[in-house]
Amino acid sequence: MIEQQITSAAMEAVKALYGQEVPAKMIQLQKTRSEFEGNLTLVVFPFLKMSRKGPEQTAQEIGQHLLDNCDAVAGFNVVKGFLNLTVASASWLSLLADIDAAPHYGEKTVNEDSPLVMIEYSSPNTNKPLHLGHVRNNLLGWSLAQIMQANGNRVVKTNIVNDRGIHICKSMLAWQKWGNGETPESSGKKGDHLIGDYYVAFDKHYREEVKQLTAQLVADGVPADKAEEQAKQEAPLIKEAHAMLVKWEQNDPEVRALWEKMNAWVYAGFDETYQKMGVAFDKIYYESQTYLKGKAKVEEGLEKGLFERHDDGSVWADLTNEGLDQKLLLRSDGTSVYMTQDIGTAEMRYEDYPIDKMIYVVGNEQNYHFQVLSILLDRLGFKWGKELVHFSYGMVELPNGKMKSREGTVVDADDLMELMVNDARRVSDEAGKNVDMTEAEKQEIARIVGMGALKYFILKVDARKNMLFNPEESIDFNGNTGPFIQYTHARIRSILRKNEELRVKNEEFAAATPSPDGTAVADSSFFTLHASLEEKEIELIQKMSEYGAAVEQAGKDYSPSGIANYCYELTKVFNQFYHDYSILNEPDEQKRQLRLVIARNVAKILKNGMALLGIEVPERM
Repeated sequence: MIEQQITSAAMEAVKALYGQEVPAKMIQLQKTRSEFEGNLTLVVFPFLKMSRKGPEQTAQEIGQHLLDNCDAVAGFNVVKGFLNLTVASASWLSLLADIDAAPHYGEKTVNEDSPLVMIEYSSPNTNKPLHLGHVRNNLLGWSLAQIMQANGNRVVKTNIVNDRGIHICKSMLAWQKWGNGETPESSGKKGDHLIGDYYVAFDKHYREEVKQLTAQLVADGVPADKAEEQAKQEAPLIKEAHAMLVKWEQNDPEVRALWEKMNAWVYAGFDETYQKMGVAFDKIYYESQTYLKGKAKVEEGLEKGLFERHDDGSVWADLTNEGLDQKLLLRSDGTSVYMTQDIGTAEMRYEDYPIDKMIYVVGNEQNYHFQVLSILLDRLGFKWGKELVHFSYGMVELPNGKMKSREGTVVDADDLMELMVNDARRVSDEAGKNVDMTEAEKQEIARIVGMGALKYFILKVDARKNMLFNPEESIDFNGNTGPFIQYTHARIRSILRKNEELRVKNEEFAAATPSPDGTAVADSSFFTLHASLEEKEIELIQKMSEYGAAVEQAGKDYSPSGIANYCYELTKVFNQFYHDYSILNEPDEQKRQLRLVIARNVAKILKNGMALLGIEVPERM
């Protein structure tokens, strides 16, 4: 790498000029600002105490030493305490050769000794279909898994399904009362949609009961605010739902059979949605299988004096020494809470995998929950507990406001994906770019572009921020969008195909060595024979070389948006290059071959980078 070569040379320069050895971290190299001449800038202020000279003279001395002793440096200029270095063309070509030789340049390899990172995402409830919030969660989780793997980690993708509780019983009870035996097959609905309809139906009937009961209580002299609260507790439907939950806890065969049947419908629906979304899991856990394990783990902690039992029989964790409050772990009736279930899930995962790091992809409304969970898992002896990562993300909304599942105003994930694909097809048809394609090709490209638009629009935003998803903006073929990047990739692939066609027709190119993907490029001597590079060619090579740093930083920050923004920046640089320079019509064969190599590697890095976001790039659009 050029940066490493110059860093080593700068360390040697300081030692030779000022007699002092400095560590590599003291060498601050950065990209030269566009208004100055040069490619890389060395900050010389850290060396002034050693040189005992002013910043400009120190920079001049180090610059001259680098020019005389480092092959990578072809020139320099000094601006105050900044040494701007011009990198030699031969070094850029050598770097291009390295990029060209590596199928996944900038990404690290994974082996059996690599750290094991587990990532939990999705975490749906089995009483409703996946919605827009789940879309953001799943896309972030999947992308984060790809990024962690590209940083040299083994990754296990997990899902914890919330398949028990009062919310599940509400859907079950509603189906019993008003379902008339309806099934996904008889209704023609996906199973998760069918169950979601009954969850909404329960809420509709429950509200009506509460309204009537509240009016009755007010008439009997109960204050209005207390009357409504009392009505919510005493409404017949909610009492029936709680009774059903008790039966479920007691393993009532009839309730359990209904629960298994309806959950099976939901899982089939989830699987279809996950497949459309392009996400998957290595292991799925279920709350119904983990909550008892969590209770046992809490009891074990109680015996060891880690927790305390109150007079009413409830079990609590005292976190006041950590600056927090007391946390309920078991209710007085012995039933578990979410924290207990998470402890049980952690226990099962630790038995299944030798985890080095655990990452939970969960919305920011659970920040406190995971702060507490980290402390409790550490107390209970999980080696990764103290350093667990809560990948906290903000809410996602549409222009028309927030979503409420129980009111049926949720933005359904399936509907949203269908909308995006249809919009992509409409835009493509209107542009007339797909006239020479078969119907199957048109629809496949619409799927790739529509899903790419959805994923990129969500992932380009800093996950910690709330965001507004606008379908119309996301499908734009200009600006910071997925289709803009996809179109650039398709344009490059078109250029390479045309070049291959020319090569076949022209005897002058017949002897050229074909690339692995069938595109003709020059042989290896090309990289050393070509003497000079244009400014925009250097800019593109330099931008491509930054991919590895972008991947590494995205891994450190747990930030898919870092990859999205890098891909966008690379796309912009290429399009400016393409606007300023000819590729196929360049008369100089060596320049033409150089630009083809650059273009092909831009396409390769865009494809790899977008893959880290779970986004496909088409060969043509």
